[in-house]
Amino acid sequence: MHHSHTTMPPPPLKAVTLVHVRYRRGDQLGHFLAWVSLVPVFISLGGFVSHFIFRRELQGMFFALGLIISQFVNEFIKTSVQQARPETCALLEMCDSHGWPSSHSQYMFFFSVYFSLMTYKGYGLFRTTSKWAVHFWLWSMAFLTMYSRVYLGYHTVAQVFAGAILGAFLGAVWFWFVNSVLIVYFPAIEESAFGRMFYVKDTSHIPNVLKFEYDNARAARKNLAAKNN
Repeated sequence: MHHSHTTMPPPPLKAVTLVHVRYRRGDQLGHFLAWVSLVPVFISLGGFVSHFIFRRELQGMFFALGLIISQFVNEFIKTSVQQARPETCALLEMCDSHGWPSSHSQYMFFFSVYFSLMTYKGYGLFRTTSKWAVHFWLWSMAFLTMYSRVYLGYHTVAQVFAGAILGAFLGAVWFWFVNSVLIVYFPAIEESAFGRMFYVKDTSHIPNVLKFEYDNARAARKNLAAKNN
């Protein structure tokens, strides 16, 4: 007896869009911009995870929460509008996902606006003299990320501008909400069981956090040395 075996085609594969980056072989600028496209990943995993482990600042935690909410908003809009990516998506194997607005642009402009407002208000670790350097790096990365998504063929110009505008708007609104509405609850969060268990703190009321921590560390060392003597 002859048995015919029908081979089922393998299920289609789908990439994680945030880390799925391709460029033309031999294109040095494309190679550089491909790494630039990964800046949101570095910020999320390297920046915010490290921040929680070593700093545990409420400002940083709500900053990260805002970025997460922003990405959910992006996905909701993408699935609602369902605007296709440019024709180059076929080469990039990205045609199964939508392009408007660009999540990378939205992420970076949310981050840049929020971080800029933090440094302007004096929150965080940066002194006045270094703010210009922080802003230059921030906005350079934001605009390079936006350009990279068009150059590499993942988005149209309109899609990256839509992401940038939405990200900047959400970043500004979230900063206002955190620092006008939620900040009054920061002391309660610090004193809560969660705050005490994980040593969560708010230092936004301290003008120069680095100097404050430096002075306290020196004072603690001197007190310890005095006790040992």
